[in-house]
Amino acid sequence: MKKHICYSLVILFTVMSLPLQALVFNETPAVISSQEIQAIDINKAGMETLALLKGVGAKRAKAIIAYRELNGEFKSLDDLKNVRGVGQRTLDLNKGRIKL
Repeated sequence: MKKHICYSLVILFTVMSLPLQALVFNETPAVISSQEIQAIDINKAGMETLALLKGVGAKRAKAIIAYRELNGEFKSLDDLKNVRGVGQRTLDLNKGRIKL
């Protein structure tokens, strides 16, 4: 008899905890991964946003902003190649993720 009560309690607690486990799976992540980024406007984006691009870290993001401040807005994506450390490979990695 005690054995059946113990089994019943284990089953009861397991069933009661299922909704709590479901809540954990439905939580949204606090951090946006670089793969979730749609398109970044390189003429308006800040350093943190630019650093999310593939092959662009904090140092290159600062260089992009500095170039933009000195030379004005980028007219084409190829203008990005004028920024030190940004080349064709970086543009290829971010094709479709950069907009003007």
